[in-house]
Amino acid sequence: MADDKQNEKSESERLSRRKFIKNSGYAVGGLAVGGVIGSVIPWDTQEKTTPQTNNKKTTNFTHALMNFSQAEFKMVDAATERIFPKDESGPGAKELGVAYYIDHQLAGSYGLNARDYMQPPFYHGEKVQGYQGRLRRKEIFRIALKEMQNYSQKKYKKGFISLTNEEQDTILTDFAEDKVNVKTVSTSGFFDLLRSMTLEGVYSDPLYSGNIDMDGWRMRNYPGNQMNYTDIIEGDFKDIPPKSLRDHM
Repeated sequence: MADDKQNEKSESERLSRRKFIKNSGYAVGGLAVGGVIGSVIPWDTQEKTTPQTNNKKTTNFTHALMNFSQAEFKMVDAATERIFPKDESGPGAKELGVAYYIDHQLAGSYGLNARDYMQPPFYHGEKVQGYQGRLRRKEIFRIALKEMQNYSQKKYKKGFISLTNEEQDTILTDFAEDKVNVKTVSTSGFFDLLRSMTLEGVYSDPLYSGNIDMDGWRMRNYPGNQMNYTDIIEGDFKDIPPKSLRDHM
C-alpha cells in the first residue's frame, strides 16, 4: 500500500516537472528565436497599436549605420544636404535620410563593385568610359571624405560639418572642378558619385532607407510602386498617394 502511494507521488512529480520544463521551454525558446516556439502559446494577439494619422511620421528601423563611422556619416549628411537642400518645394537630403541610403549601398555589393570588372591592367580612361581603377566605391568614399576634411581644415581651419553653407558649397565645388590635389582618387569622380547617389537616395523606394515617408516622390507627384492602374486608366488625370514596395508585402 505504501509502495502504491509512493509510486503515485513519483508519477505526480514527474508530470509536474514535465509541465514546468515544457512551459519554460516555450518561454525561453520564444525569446531566443524570436517567437518561433513561443508562437504556439495562446498569448493575447489583439493589436494594441493606435491608427496612424496622416501627419504622423513613420519610424524607419533600417536607419542604422553599416559602413560609415559617425564622423563620416555626418560629413555625408551635410554634403548631400548642400547638393539637395531643403527649400519651399519640400525636404532636403537630410530629412529624406539620403545619407543612410548611401551608407547601406556602400555596405553591400555596390560598394564592393561586385558586378564590375576590377582586374588589371588599369589605364586612365576617357570621361565617357566612366571609372577606370582598382579602388572600390566604399574605398573611394573613405579616402575622399578624409581628403575633404583635410581640405576644409587647410582652407577654413574648421572641419567640414562646422563650415557655413557657403563654405561647404565652395569645398564641394572645388572637388567637382578638380581643384583639390589628391593623388589617390579623382575628386571630380568622387563628387559625381556622391551627387548620383544623393539623387538615388532622394527618389529611391523607401525600402532602401532613403526617401523617408515617400516625400521625395510627393514633391514630384510620383505614384511610386503601384501594382496596377486599371481602376483609373480612363478619364482625367488623378492625383493618387504613392506606395512603397513595403506596402505590397
